[in-house]
Amino acid sequence: MTSKGTSIFAQMVTAIERPEFNRIVGKYQGDKSAKGLTCWDQFVSMLFCHLGKAQSLREISGGLATSTGKLSHLGVRHVPPRSTLSYANSHRDYRIYEELFYVLLDRCQATGIGKKKFRFKSKLFSLDATVIDLCLSMFPWAEFRQTKGAVKMHVLLDHDGYLPTFVHISDGLTHEVTAAREVLLRDFHVPEGSFIVFDRGYTDYDFFAHWCQSNVWFVTRQKNNAKYEVVETYDGAGKKNILKDERIRLTGFYSQQDCPFDLRRIEVWDEINNVVIILLTNNFALSAVTIAAIYKDRWQIEIFFKTIKQHLKIKTFIGTTANALKIQIWTALITILLLKYFKARSTYNWSLSNLVAMLRFNLFTYRDLQAWLDNPFESPPEYPDDGQLAFEGFLGQQKGAYSRA
Repeated sequence: MTSKGTSIFAQMVTAIERPEFNRIVGKYQGDKSAKGLTCWDQFVSMLFCHLGKAQSLREISGGLATSTGKLSHLGVRHVPPRSTLSYANSHRDYRIYEELFYVLLDRCQATGIGKKKFRFKSKLFSLDATVIDLCLSMFPWAEFRQTKGAVKMHVLLDHDGYLPTFVHISDGLTHEVTAAREVLLRDFHVPEGSFIVFDRGYTDYDFFAHWCQSNVWFVTRQKNNAKYEVVETYDGAGKKNILKDERIRLTGFYSQQDCPFDLRRIEVWDEINNVVIILLTNNFALSAVTIAAIYKDRWQIEIFFKTIKQHLKIKTFIGTTANALKIQIWTALITILLLKYFKARSTYNWSLSNLVAMLRFNLFTYRDLQAWLDNPFESPPEYPDDGQLAFEGFLGQQKGAYSRA
């Protein structure tokens, strides 16, 4: 697709295969009884919401209305009215966009986009959750605290490309361990030999035993009140901020019952924050330095949460129902996948935040998307259209009128 006939936004949308999209819509009967606004129209509108950072339904409709002449390339028949888009977000099944996310995720993973920052042969995942605050008076179904509402987004991040390989959205009262059990024991199978990294909020000794029995390695931080005895001391101390490297056995009554396996305890000196970080793992083969590096790379999931909250429409919502909120979150996650996909295709050294910002300024410009991704600051080719020529002719007529006067 050339830049002369279509906008950058339209070229981005072509990454979504319409037959696959239509299959998912048909599965959930998304367009059943649809009058005027199809699921595709709704999807394009929500993509524009995130990429254009529209703050309201009015801005989505208004922003698309100002580009009416360019909407045909998006497959959109007309600009969605605010009330129609609001109704669609509240009533159309959010699972359409949830399934679309996983379809697009499979495609991204198949392309092998992204690499880890350090050489590591095993699969590496990070597990964490972020709280999305809501106004309790507007979202009464999302009770979290006495005067505050919230939902939690639980994410399993694949460090190959730092892609969100599994996402679970729960109410704010759901504990992290409860969600982890639902995600990792029922819905997603962590491959054997993989590493999974999580923080102390996911400490559950029965969960630790599950990983030991499943041949999955975990790395986490030890709780301050954990009771244990040292079985063996290793020689890793003194190497690159490693203070201690020990084999331990849990001695608490319930912890020993839940996890009768020996664990490895590593003390690491954090030079940046001047604190000692105590790590627990069930892997005894890798060096303590490598275990510490694995846990350090967990920070990438914090960066993911920061990116999606700062640069996409996910901190404030354009609908107040649970369905509308989930549609907005799932379309934000689809947008992240698209951004990572195009970032990986580019030869320019984009940061994700810069790519989001620059795209926002160029959504409806007529440029070849790949050429723009590779060289965003190159002067665009000139494609004067009839409207521009007519405008220049109008200026010429006005100039002639002034000279005669």
